[in-house]
Amino acid sequence: MSFHSGGLNMLAEMEPQLPPSEAKVARYIIENPNHILTLTAKELGNVSSTSGAAVIRLCKSLGLSGFQELKLRISGDLIKQNRKEEFRDIEPNESQSSIIEKMTTNSITTLRETAEMLRPEELTKAVDAIIKAKAIHFFGVGGSGIVAKDAQQKFLTINKLSTAFTDLHMVATTIAHSSPDDVFVGISFSGQTTEVAELIAIGNKHGIKTISITKYGTNPVSELAQIPLFSSATREATFRSGATSSRISQLHVIDILFMCVAAKTYEESFKHIDQTRAIIDELKKSQIR
Repeated sequence: MSFHSGGLNMLAEMEPQLPPSEAKVARYIIENPNHILTLTAKELGNVSSTSGAAVIRLCKSLGLSGFQELKLRISGDLIKQNRKEEFRDIEPNESQSSIIEKMTTNSITTLRETAEMLRPEELTKAVDAIIKAKAIHFFGVGGSGIVAKDAQQKFLTINKLSTAFTDLHMVATTIAHSSPDDVFVGISFSGQTTEVAELIAIGNKHGIKTISITKYGTNPVSELAQIPLFSSATREATFRSGATSSRISQLHVIDILFMCVAAKTYEESFKHIDQTRAIIDELKKSQIR
């Protein structure tokens, strides 16, 4: 997974939400990405008619360690630019072969951008919290609810007690009776889902760890969560059955979380996976008979 690109996507997504001076710097970088690679923060402030302080504030707003990380990510973007294909929508009466090619390209783009948006330090916090958790409670609405069920299934295979209720009151009741060792994971691509934000607030109030999975940017859900994880902010196609791109980006974050936890608890996790497989095999044999 590369964390050395994605700067231009971050800037484009955050620009409308930034204070005026930071937005001005962001716009200058988007329009002149090659030029800014040789500049200091002070020099960028001068050429963008702002200040070095505005540049540093912009980097903080993006969740980056500093201007050097932003330049590193933009450099990675420029290297990829020649081979990167943009997100493409389908056309009326388009051929099956063309749809296959477009959807595959869109999915690959979504996966790559999600890898770019995940912050290593927040991912580490989330993995550690899940490893220590007595129980993990996943929740999402609509397509995000399907992702929550997928997460529950994955973590149950490694013997991590998990829930993925679709009823808001059931989840609230579960959180209210959770221990401080439990974790709540709220999933909302937009980050605007009221139910998810409310449950994260309840989790915080009851002293349990809260993790959010949203698209990159400032939003109510990620701002409330103790550990915000971000996915690609790729736009959906016109025909968005099952919230295609958002679902793929969320599933990718869940897969990464799961594999990171499994890698840090390798022997124990794979012992439980083998036990799960053995039971499933027994069920299959009994069904054949």
